[in-house]
Amino acid sequence: MVRVVFFLLGLFGSASGLTAETRVFEFNYRMLANEFLSTEAVDIYIPLPLEDGSQRILEQTIRSSIPGESGVEARYGNGYFHIHRPANINNPIDADLSWTVERRVAGDVDEPLTAQEREQFLAPNQLVPVGHEVLEPILAEVHAMRVDESPAATARAIYDWVVDNVEYKKVGTGWGNGDTFWACSERYGNCTDFHALFISLARSEGIPARFEIGFPVPDSREEGEIGGYHCWVRFHLPDRGWVPIDASEAAKNPAQRELFYGTQPADRIHFSTGRDLVLTEASKRQPLNYFIYPYVELGGIPWRAKVETSFSFREVTGG
Repeated sequence: MVRVVFFLLGLFGSASGLTAETRVFEFNYRMLANEFLSTEAVDIYIPLPLEDGSQRILEQTIRSSIPGESGVEARYGNGYFHIHRPANINNPIDADLSWTVERRVAGDVDEPLTAQEREQFLAPNQLVPVGHEVLEPILAEVHAMRVDESPAATARAIYDWVVDNVEYKKVGTGWGNGDTFWACSERYGNCTDFHALFISLARSEGIPARFEIGFPVPDSREEGEIGGYHCWVRFHLPDRGWVPIDASEAAKNPAQRELFYGTQPADRIHFSTGRDLVLTEASKRQPLNYFIYPYVELGGIPWRAKVETSFSFREVTGG
């Protein structure tokens, strides 16, 4: 068993004196891959949570049955833990990653937009078209709703349209891929579908918008299992910087529509940013739709089946 522990608390000081808008919790990410009975080499990439103005990693512990190493993908700077099992070895691959996280309520991030960010966050993704004819009827309604033609008014009208016209539900198949075409035709889905549509509409109006994904960490209980991921968006305005929105949570909680436009509660952990991610040479041919669950290659070829995972959290201190 390989164990790697990083103690970072001293870099940031103690948890005392945190504001009411701050939480500290432990988050656990468990993976078990015991189905690879193959002579081929196995490579597994597990996302690592990022650090920014609203999220700091106070302590990280990584335990892996096979040695691994940390790395960073080039396009968006997302971190990962890479486990390599050589060929002709059939040992199970068991990894347990945990972090102590300081999470703050987030608002606008007043940062100028770089040329690289403008190009990245105005461009289409495989399932997120920009300037496509399927968006034209919706944009006509958005234009009729907005109070003026400014980017700020347009972004707000897009948010309101998506919240009012897309239903949060998980019925049948087809939802959950972050597919703008699905959201336009079916008008329902989960957070990925809501935010794919928002990003397509925003980028079509020349408003840079970026996809962010992690896990919900509810503040209504002190510990427990977490069933799956959650995602949200930040878009850029010249006079405000990066503005957070969460259209799917606003649709689920109408009374909190205003909260989820411009404010990001401390009820989540952010792991990665962006769509169509490339981690390896093989993934260039089949980029990752998004990166929240382990990415696996078998003999250097992407392996699309899911490995066993579980997620949980425990509150350390409340705000």
